[in-house]
Amino acid sequence: MNERIETKREAERVREPVVEARKLARKLGLDPYPVKYWIIDYDEMNELIAYDGFQERYPHWRWGMKYDRQQKQGQYSGGKAFEIVINDDPAHAFLQETNSIADQKAVITHVEAHSDFFANNRWYRMFADELDAAALLSRHAGRVRSIMADPEIDREAVEKWIDNVLCLQDNIDQHQAFKRQHRKRDEETETDELGDRLAEMNLSDEVREEVFDDEWLEAQQEKRAGALEEPEKDLLAYLLEHGRAYDPEEGKAVEMEDWQKDVLEMLRTESYYFAAQKTTKVMNEGWAAYWESMMMGEESFAGVDEFIEYADHQARVLGSPGLNPYKLGKQLWEYIENTENRREVVRKLLRVKGITWRNFHDVVEFDRVMELLEPDPALDAVSSETLSDLESLDPEKIDEEGLERAKAGDIDADAHPWKVLSYEGLAERHFSLCKLQNRGFLEAISQSDLEQYARYMMDDERYGSAEEAIADVDYAAGWNRMYEVRASHNDVTFLDGFLTKEFVTDNDYFTYEFSQTTGDYRVTSTQYEDVKKKLMLQFTNFGKPTIAVYDGNYENRNELLLGHHYNGVVLDINQAARTLERIYDLWGRPVNLKTIVKEVDERDAEIARRRDREPEPTEQGKLLRYDGDEFEMEDLPWSEVEDIAATEVDYNTKPEEWLA
Repeated sequence: MNERIETKREAERVREPVVEARKLARKLGLDPYPVKYWIIDYDEMNELIAYDGFQERYPHWRWGMKYDRQQKQGQYSGGKAFEIVINDDPAHAFLQETNSIADQKAVITHVEAHSDFFANNRWYRMFADELDAAALLSRHAGRVRSIMADPEIDREAVEKWIDNVLCLQDNIDQHQAFKRQHRKRDEETETDELGDRLAEMNLSDEVREEVFDDEWLEAQQEKRAGALEEPEKDLLAYLLEHGRAYDPEEGKAVEMEDWQKDVLEMLRTESYYFAAQKTTKVMNEGWAAYWESMMMGEESFAGVDEFIEYADHQARVLGSPGLNPYKLGKQLWEYIENTENRREVVRKLLRVKGITWRNFHDVVEFDRVMELLEPDPALDAVSSETLSDLESLDPEKIDEEGLERAKAGDIDADAHPWKVLSYEGLAERHFSLCKLQNRGFLEAISQSDLEQYARYMMDDERYGSAEEAIADVDYAAGWNRMYEVRASHNDVTFLDGFLTKEFVTDNDYFTYEFSQTTGDYRVTSTQYEDVKKKLMLQFTNFGKPTIAVYDGNYENRNELLLGHHYNGVVLDINQAARTLERIYDLWGRPVNLKTIVKEVDERDAEIARRRDREPEPTEQGKLLRYDGDEFEMEDLPWSEVEDIAATEVDYNTKPEEWLA
């Protein structure tokens, strides 16, 4: 970032770890974008965190607020930023010059895995085929600065407009590929202005029918934004196409200025760029934590004198309180690896003569099977003194060029044993079922899984013994499956597919809720279904309420009707009201929001408290309306909110076409 002597010194210190980490990552099967590493100081790190990892963003007060919060977190709560990496091609990663070499190596290995995820996960490719995010955000910053510098545009008006849009930044359709929105045509603008004038006249339906020809009214209605066949989730796109700005001086909606459209379009674009990171937080952080641990710990990328410090580093990351995406993600990736490796071993054993899914647990000698699965000693203990032992192994497990260089003394096999092994060799060396913490996982397979594996198995007597079957095991099965999942899933489908009853039980997950009876939080369930539902709800739509446009001409008065997809979690009505105020400025006319609330009768609540039980609420449809001055709340009959109500457990998260 600069030419300071400390920066140059640190750059030289991390040069070799950067090169070697990339080589190790590729050996393990990772295929990352190129990564540019930058050395920065403490203040620069805080600035980048405030700017979401980028060096340049549009001027706005929220960056200063984030910077101040980050500095105070470091000064008063002991928080420490280890790394920043941004999704770009090439990716950019930032190393703080005051970090120890153990921390730097941990960051570098973590970054290589992140970069692999960026390059290969389908949700990241939905934004743009060719990425240059840094340049994109820099152009946006320059455009906003030029708008603010225009003497005819009030800077405070620009900041307020940005505030309005940022309030809705997550109201996009994150499951659709990014498309630039077409600007409104002149004839559409004229139609909207006509609709506004009719709405301002506040004519009754009878007068409208008397004064205007029915055919003409219907024709105008078809041209205007109206009821949608399908709700529009991309609220920002809808406002860009149909919205108008509220002018307080004129007291009515007016056509958006060009700068207002530009700001709305730019911030919508940025929302789509950041959407992939938000929808894959658990997967991405867990992926990076898994491969960082593999490289730093199991392949000794952390030196002997660095390992204790690294262990403390990872313990702090994985031990952070609350719902920790690093920990949850890493546990799920390990579970996928273990499950696939177990499937591979079991399917081989079920092909042994005399072993069936019914007698599996009775006839299989699990201790013997685990002995057979142990990596070949030559792979498990590679050193400069045992290189000759590798020559007797399957050539697929050896990197022949690396082995020759190690024999010639060009590679230090004691420090870097992975350099003489192939992907297949490393997979056997690190086969998950043989690790101490996973002992017993094979034997714990359920009868239902055994039956499923055997259901379509035709060659069930392929092997004469367990020894023959285990000799045919693909040690890379778990890793291969992980790479498949990494390519196609987001957090919601990831949790839906792999958060199983076995996983929840083994990792002691539970749910907790606020108790109306006691006024505090209580553990409410350890049941798998409840844990899964709770987690799914937290990751649906970035954990935010799902709001969609239902009608742009509600009640035939050019009012906007929004609907809250109610999944059992009620809106915070106060926050919803503040949001409608923002939307009003972007729509220019009254805004309505239909939702469902839970109401509890005071008498029922008191009876429930006496019995130490939770009161049973009643679900009631509501319409919240804001006309620019006042809020109104009215009850809606259930028939008008049926379309936003969940049926049983409805996460609104996994249409089948997502994974097509």
